[in-house]
Amino acid sequence: MNNQRVRFGIAPINWSNDDMPEIGGHYTLDTILSEMSEAGYSGTEIGNKFPKNASSIKKELNKYNLELASSWHSTFFLTKNTEAELSNVEQSCTVLNEVGAKTINIAECSKSIHGEIKTPLKDKPICDKKDWNTLADCLNRAGEICNSYDIRLAYHHHMGTCVQNEDEINILLSNTDPDLLSLCADTGHLYFAGTDPVSFFKKNINRISHIHFKDLRSEMFNNLDFENDSFLKAVLSGAFTVPGDGCIDFNAISKIIIKSDYTGWIIVEAEQDPAAANPLKYALLSKKYLENIWSN
Repeated sequence: MNNQRVRFGIAPINWSNDDMPEIGGHYTLDTILSEMSEAGYSGTEIGNKFPKNASSIKKELNKYNLELASSWHSTFFLTKNTEAELSNVEQSCTVLNEVGAKTINIAECSKSIHGEIKTPLKDKPICDKKDWNTLADCLNRAGEICNSYDIRLAYHHHMGTCVQNEDEINILLSNTDPDLLSLCADTGHLYFAGTDPVSFFKKNINRISHIHFKDLRSEMFNNLDFENDSFLKAVLSGAFTVPGDGCIDFNAISKIIIKSDYTGWIIVEAEQDPAAANPLKYALLSKKYLENIWSN
């Protein structure tokens, strides 16, 4: 399924949740990485079980012949000291560069509610004009730092943050330099926010440098109440799953990617409770599903 242009990996969040570490907390890093390899994936992203320094990360990945595709990085440009935040970005880039990753997935998390189980989605942060100007300027500066380390800044839109829906993504893209900021496009978060992923990929494929393939179970998702339900409640309800087990049209999305000039990783994600959805089973299920699409 992997080729020279597009490669497939899987995220550790399928085994152990970063926002709620108690979900899958019993999984060791060795088990996570060995099952990724067993399922046939080539790479992964950094999760909460990983060591912090580059040499240790490489050592763990090399055990299972896995590569590091990217890593999440939370920024707080709207609420914390800009220079300190940029320094944090540089520190992350230093580690990623040493391990061999080419992408950092940055998300602005000032006043984010995606990790608060009692806060409903309707209370997500909203940017005013000043916020957008500040955020765009800071992200352009962050992009310059990333480029200096040969790392691509791929912005990760995310439920419960200030960049959640398509309008907010468009504002971000229109106010930032394409040479300094691209997108980490997440199919699950797009659909969750009311955006058709197929249409979005058609319009924005040239700005996308990293991809997360996440699916949604419509029977769970359609019962969510944005006025009262939190993002984590959606996760615990089983709204998310792997590609091939939900309602998103990955065949159509894959065709757009194949016809484009996209070069990089596609990372399979499913924020779900491993006690209810065995991670290895679902990793294998998604691998087979995507192989059927990408081999045709």
